[in-house]
Amino acid sequence: MKRVLSFLGPYRFAVFIALSLTLIELAVELVQPFLMSRIIDDGIMQEDLSVVMTWGGVMVGLSLLAFAAGITNSFYAAHVSQNTGFDIRSRLFDKVQSFAFSNFSQFPTSSLMTRMTNDVNQIQNTIFMSLRIMLRAPLLVVGSVIMALLVNAQLALILVLTIPVLVVFLLWLVRKAGSLFKAVQARVDRVNNVVQENLTAIRLIKSFIRRHHESKRFTGASDELRKKTVKALRLIETTMPVILLVMNGSIMAVLWFGSIGVNTGGASVGEVVAIVNYVTRMTGALSIFSMIIIIFSRARASSERIADVLETEADLKDTDSNEPAAKVEKGAIEFDNVSFRYPGSSQQVLNNLSFRAEPGERIAVLGATGSGKTSMFQLIPRLYDLDGGAVRIDGHDIRKMKLNHLRREIGYVPQEVMLFTGTIEENLLWGKEDAGIDEITKALKDAQIHDAVTELPNGSKTVIGQRGVNLSGGQKQRISIARALIRQPKILLLDDSTSALDVKTEKKLLEALKEYSCTTLMITQKMSTTMNADQILLMEDGTITAKGTHDELLSTSPLYRKIYESQFGKEGIADVR
Repeated sequence: MKRVLSFLGPYRFAVFIALSLTLIELAVELVQPFLMSRIIDDGIMQEDLSVVMTWGGVMVGLSLLAFAAGITNSFYAAHVSQNTGFDIRSRLFDKVQSFAFSNFSQFPTSSLMTRMTNDVNQIQNTIFMSLRIMLRAPLLVVGSVIMALLVNAQLALILVLTIPVLVVFLLWLVRKAGSLFKAVQARVDRVNNVVQENLTAIRLIKSFIRRHHESKRFTGASDELRKKTVKALRLIETTMPVILLVMNGSIMAVLWFGSIGVNTGGASVGEVVAIVNYVTRMTGALSIFSMIIIIFSRARASSERIADVLETEADLKDTDSNEPAAKVEKGAIEFDNVSFRYPGSSQQVLNNLSFRAEPGERIAVLGATGSGKTSMFQLIPRLYDLDGGAVRIDGHDIRKMKLNHLRREIGYVPQEVMLFTGTIEENLLWGKEDAGIDEITKALKDAQIHDAVTELPNGSKTVIGQRGVNLSGGQKQRISIARALIRQPKILLLDDSTSALDVKTEKKLLEALKEYSCTTLMITQKMSTTMNADQILLMEDGTITAKGTHDELLSTSPLYRKIYESQFGKEGIADVR
């Protein structure tokens, strides 16, 4: 909770104003029963109308002051809560952006979404309610006891004995409810995860007719959330009956002993009325404690979940070297005995991997699923840190290069194409923010998607849906390639990025890539692609089993020859020979 409350620092003045106004409201509320006792004892009982009018006027004036203070307090409370929520949400987003891929195994996407939305909203509501109501309620209870002691100490002893019992009960309830609402938030994560998976895979669900299965899965997750929420709320609902029982008993005791005091001269009618009024106000304050406990308990659980993210160290850190930052200038790539395994896994993905790509070379990477091709690609822009060996760009160990300098010179087209909601042009500018129209046109033409884009209703200004839902697989791949080309990278990584393209289109694309002075690595399963590569890497079980040109591998590698035969037949080899 302390970590989250630290975000209130920039708004200390607004918090001070809000709390000051709360104290004004509180002071007015506490003094009114006392003034009422004066009106009764000195005015009504003495039949002195001037006293009634005087103190009555004071009460009206104080009520207007409290009304103005309340309105202003609401403004400042909203200002603090909304701005603090904005700051927390922004900090969370920045923190998530700094995470390495390994951190996302600790925090699933659905959980991060819940923390940045639902949990932050809980904190916002708690801050607002704290400045508006929460702090006022306990202060009203304490202040009422003090004022009751000042009015009549003997009758106020009843409150002195009963209030501590309720406070202990409520503190126990807060502690118990905190753990319950933390479990509730975990179930919210689960529901969001099911919803996210279903919305992402809706086409697959419909194709495989899995609607009823997924409905059952959602119902199960939702039912778990319902049960946990009901259990938490059922505990909270015990507060009201207990509070009313104790406080109504206190009122009866005050009236009983107060009537005795009036008859014996130990108390006046006004004092009895004032103390009953204080007890009634305390009952009202304590009755909202169930709401306060719910909000505070959820906020406590949410703040812990938010702090978990904020206090998590990114597994991959930028270099803090004071030496001049090395930059990618030519694009030479060297893997020197590289070993790698994914965080949390004992399985080695890459084993003593070594090869070198000269500047401007086109390298084709071939291998079966699970051979480590994509893992190798992800090490070049340092999306993961390797376990052994070194990856060098232009002779510089990438671990000693600034991430921004390294990644700015790399055009990466992942295996799973990701386009963002917006126009085609906005997606291309995502690769280079200051690109002009000529650069956009060139990138589209080189990616062999320009003609298709111009045929769209609004050309490059056409809005595409989330993840490019209104485009074909081939169109999405080519736009993704154009996004990488527009930045004129020194290194271009194509992770099976032409799988949806026909042979003719792919050939035109590869011809266009020759105009770019970049080192190109392509993961592919197409022999038509590998045949024109300067060098071919054949991978198997995380190692390079063979490397060379197409003709060299066709002569020396049985596995390469087998792959070639599967696509072109034995006649193809005979033709080559």
